[in-house]
Amino acid sequence: MALLSHLLRRFVRNGRLTLRRPDGSLESFGSGEQGPLITVRLADAATERSLFFNPELAAGEAYMDGRLVVEDGHIIDLLTLFSVNRTGLAAHPVQQMLRRVWRVLKRRQQANKLGQAAENVSSHYDHPRAFYELWLDETMSYSCAYFERPDMALKEAQIAKFRHIAAKLKLEPGMRVAEIGSGWGGLATYLALVCGVHVTAINVSPDQLVASKERVAQAGAADRVTFFEKDYRELTGTFDRVVSVGMMEHVGVTHFDEYFSTVKRLCGEDGFGMIHAIGRMSPPGTTAPFIRKYIFPGGYVPALSEVFASTERVGLWVADCEVKRLHYYWTIKAWREKFAAVRPQVVDMQGERFARMWEFYLAAVELGFLNGSNMVFQLLLAAKRDAVPVTRSFIERGEEALRQREARLPW
Repeated sequence: MALLSHLLRRFVRNGRLTLRRPDGSLESFGSGEQGPLITVRLADAATERSLFFNPELAAGEAYMDGRLVVEDGHIIDLLTLFSVNRTGLAAHPVQQMLRRVWRVLKRRQQANKLGQAAENVSSHYDHPRAFYELWLDETMSYSCAYFERPDMALKEAQIAKFRHIAAKLKLEPGMRVAEIGSGWGGLATYLALVCGVHVTAINVSPDQLVASKERVAQAGAADRVTFFEKDYRELTGTFDRVVSVGMMEHVGVTHFDEYFSTVKRLCGEDGFGMIHAIGRMSPPGTTAPFIRKYIFPGGYVPALSEVFASTERVGLWVADCEVKRLHYYWTIKAWREKFAAVRPQVVDMQGERFARMWEFYLAAVELGFLNGSNMVFQLLLAAKRDAVPVTRSFIERGEEALRQREARLPW
């Protein structure tokens, strides 16, 4: 198809893509240098047309359906080719027009009102718990780990993440902590057992809540952790500390002020909060169409300019900001490799199409943290300018003290 060939000639510069068309003919694109060398077979002309008009969505859908087959290499190689040539793809006139449409629709796509937010979260997190247990580590942490060394085992790096967060929160036994978006309860368990605090944790995923309650009960911390099925806007009261890990990505840009106003309200006058979320180092953008449609409907990774504009509007001090650049790349790479090792079990449990969808998703986001603009940021937020210590030395001291107490953990 001439249109697809025109697009590929324009954007594939690094590496080489050999295309095997439905009639068996071959055409190659790219220099063969500084990138992977792969061959892709397309099933029909309709797949070729869809790849020209919306390659970021169509490639994922065609791979899921078996209409796009990577003959030499794996899906990670194809997406690496896209990743190292991403500038050329974005510069194509048709792709520029498509991105303008996405920007116009951005706010509508992220309208996470009460009820809709829970439905969006459920579409991703309420797969069988056994599915996630196949490829997550023992902490069941489904967010960026903290690699004090690049060669750390994933479980060790996830515990280091819990420790780093707890140290930033400067917790004392008996404090009351609100956790917005509690996942499978790993952080709440750590804070209760190691820090001796009382945690009120909220989540809108019923399946995760069931698993979390079982987790803290097995760890002997059920008397110090209370879980509620609530949206963050429904949580009331004030707390000594507020923590939110991997939740802001689900809020949507139109609701940032609601989110940060809630954090401010829950912290009261003297408390402070800690936010851990994915961001981008580039200007504001949109969510990739495959991720938006199949993985995180309503989700959005913000630019720091959007984050800080919101904290300014609601009157919060950003007492500390730490940017982690490669930590999520190392995390997702470990997940993808473990997923590949258990792929037959995933197929038995969820089917071939689902397994292909997850392969595409993990590879795409891994490369977003390696070659794209994605990173992770951690903020300390407070209503008072001196609620957070004015130097960062307390974090390292806190981590050292916490290490001595981690023998209590069940992992």
